Amino acid sequence: MLFDSTLRRDLARSFGATLVVIITIVLTMMLIRTLGQAALGRVSPQDVVLLLAYTALGHLPTILALSLFIAIVATLSRMYRDSEMTIWFASGVGLSRFVGPVLGTAWPVLLVVGLLALFVWPWVNQRAVDLQARFEARSDLSRVAAGTFQTSKDGRRTFFIDRDTPDSTTGHNVFILSNSDNGESVTTAERGQIEWRDDERMLVLQRGQRNDIDEKSGETTISRFESYSASVGERVSSDNKQRPPKARHSLELLRQPDPPFQGELAWRMGLLLAASNMVLLGIGLSYANPRRAGNWNMLFALLSFVVYYNLINLTKAWVTNGKLGLGAALLLAHGGTMLLALALIWWRDNSIRGMPWQRRSRLAASPPAGAAA
Repeated sequence: MLFDSTLRRDLARSFGATLVVIITIVLTMMLIRTLGQAALGRVSPQDVVLLLAYTALGHLPTILALSLFIAIVATLSRMYRDSEMTIWFASGVGLSRFVGPVLGTAWPVLLVVGLLALFVWPWVNQRAVDLQARFEARSDLSRVAAGTFQTSKDGRRTFFIDRDTPDSTTGHNVFILSNSDNGESVTTAERGQIEWRDDERMLVLQRGQRNDIDEKSGETTISRFESYSASVGERVSSDNKQRPPKARHSLELLRQPDPPFQGELAWRMGLLLAASNMVLLGIGLSYANPRRAGNWNMLFALLSFVVYYNLINLTKAWVTNGKLGLGAALLLAHGGTMLLALALIWWRDNSIRGMPWQRRSRLAASPPAGAAA
């Protein structure tokens, strides 16, 4: 039908253009934030691009839902301003008639949103957690740039290294200043190397000297060594129980009755339900008066989107804190929003039926009283 094909084509074009713009803006913001984290030493500079890809993929469900919502509101609002809606309404096509073609265009996007939220989101978080954990698990020696002084994470040790080998676990002319509650020590060595012993990172220094100063007594101890080993990190743990809820599979969350796991599941399911409800809300919120300039309906629609997606985070907090169950939270937030969207479409339909052209069409369709006699 001409009506369905025209509306779907306009929605597809608007959705594609909106998606490109939003992805460009979001990627730029994420790139700036990721580069800032790399500059602060929170992530490895070599993993910036990979971490950016993981972050963008994790936010893709929200980006797709927002792009689809804006495309629906923008397309239908343009039809209102160009009086196309007036023509369709005068032809007997109500606003509820737009639900079918819009859902026919939106269902592939909703399917992708569901797959991303339920399956790709935990995988992305697991990869991002692994990247950050590997970087945080790196020894302080491997963090040091050659020829510069750098302080350890806890602020108790200062390193200087002249590293001229491609191996990041080996360095030459090592200098370490360590501060403790009892005093400080200065360790120098010709060579330092990181070794693994029983899943524990050990710093092995060769041919060096250590000066210990006791602040309480003022005594100084000088010792020389051919080989000196010290632990430089915690043991590596591969226990999957330590993974956060956001990095766990959706089926695993479904089997866990604990509130934090149920809260994460409520958030993931809420993304899909919210994307579906925003399709219906977009139809009702797209009304625009052609005699008034401006896009106030678009601003109001964007405000509704922000409020709704903040409500998703609120339901997650409710379930996580044990205030509501999973089913009650989903029914209250998303079931209520769906009823509101359907009520808005019904109200718009009734308003359309009360317009002059609809009254004239009903009078023309009804036979005169004399003809009935």
